[in-house]
Amino acid sequence: MSAWVLPDHIADVLPSEARRIEELRRGLLDTARGYGYELVIPPLFEHLESLLTGAGEELGLQTFKLVDQLSGRSLGLRADMTQQVARIDAHLLNRSGVTRLCYCGPVLHARPDRPYATREPLQFGAEIYGHQGVEAEIESVRLALECLRGADVHEMSIDLADVRIVRALLAGVPVGLQTLREVHAALAAKDASELASLTRNFPAVSRDGLAQLLRLYGDATVLDEAEKALEAIPGVREPLQNLRQVAAQIKRAKVTFDLADLRGYSYYSGLRFAIYAPGASDALVRGGRYDEVGSVFGRNRPAVGFSLDVKQLVSVVAAPPLRAAIRVHWCSDENAAAAIAALRRQGETVVCVLPGDAGQADEFDCDRELVQANGAWIVRAL
Repeated sequence: MSAWVLPDHIADVLPSEARRIEELRRGLLDTARGYGYELVIPPLFEHLESLLTGAGEELGLQTFKLVDQLSGRSLGLRADMTQQVARIDAHLLNRSGVTRLCYCGPVLHARPDRPYATREPLQFGAEIYGHQGVEAEIESVRLALECLRGADVHEMSIDLADVRIVRALLAGVPVGLQTLREVHAALAAKDASELASLTRNFPAVSRDGLAQLLRLYGDATVLDEAEKALEAIPGVREPLQNLRQVAAQIKRAKVTFDLADLRGYSYYSGLRFAIYAPGASDALVRGGRYDEVGSVFGRNRPAVGFSLDVKQLVSVVAAPPLRAAIRVHWCSDENAAAAIAALRRQGETVVCVLPGDAGQADEFDCDRELVQANGAWIVRAL
């Protein structure tokens, strides 16, 4: 095998895309900072039990494992940063009030999580700890939408659900873990026959309620239908009311509901949202409430947040124009060097064309040049 061949679903990022990714990263972090979120940088790997404690089975399968040559303990290369940020909130910051944290860094997946996806996403996320109310969920949704708008994403749609509805329908139902997973999968796939088979021995109120969920997707009328269809189920009214409150605060985005969508069911504890946009084969953003995320670290704090892959985001936004630059042919004149330095201090890009070089650069539009005229160095248009 050639030395330059990379593993499957791993790729170098070349200048044009790298510039766009970096500009998006900066914009996302600046948007989060505008909401009062503080930046943290967790380590790329840590002890496996810390990385996976409390995480779902899917995250365990996505995590690369290795042995620490210093301690002999098992380490994991992070596949997601949410657990790490929860650890930082619980153990290192240990604040009593609301804490807002954001992050952006690479994660590594053992398998691509969707067709044609990279196994090395650049994950951006923002999380708010310490507030139980719906206000934190509204803030998280607003910030996620503003992050995408700042990246020049248009015609967004956001899908809302709440895992507490399914939990209420399954409360008190004696069912094994494997059957529970199959029920969740059948709900997500809208597979009525499979769901009927799996729930044939469930109590009638749970069986019928789960079957009703398969048709409860669409616009806001879904919530009215759900209130009627599930009125006999304790614990359903509050999540439906929360969904109404969150939806009422969403502007300039289409809002839909899918009460059977349980992606991340083992992770979320309440509201779940996903944001879609034209050109994206899957959701650009996923987030919601996950109050139990910090319990394994000794602090079961309320938590709401979202994350996205900057590499996926860059594939659906328009490429920005090339950066305007000034071209100058290399020379040893001290006055030329002083003029170049002054231009760079002003924020200009000055590309020196070295002897014998054609001055090729894909990322700059050299629309001007620095030349000597009448004993002075001046900038003129090309």
